[in-house]
Amino acid sequence: MPTFERVKQLAEKKKISIVELEEKLGFSRNSLYSWKRNKPSVEKLQKVADYFHVSTDYLLGRESQGRQNIDITPAITNPAITLSFKGRIIPPEEVEMIRRIIEGGRPQ
Repeated sequence: MPTFERVKQLAEKKKISIVELEEKLGFSRNSLYSWKRNKPSVEKLQKVADYFHVSTDYLLGRESQGRQNIDITPAITNPAITLSFKGRIIPPEEVEMIRRIIEGGRPQ
């Protein structure tokens, strides 16, 4: 899939238009559309990747899935949420240890 099409898909997921994306990133009008014909500059490619929290390799089609940032705060602070890893339920005491590590504390 061409770079422009990946950017378009990401914008649609975020419910913004290409024009809005160009404005948010400080790009000139139709600069992203030009990616249909021309290769993007490294700087612009990086700005788009950073905005969508994906890698430049994803935008260039070198990897199949983009990097995703997921906020796990609700999962590690809400006891009503059960966490699992590779099908194994993580016990509450291990979730607490994970929370402490993430927050910079030491596990007890």
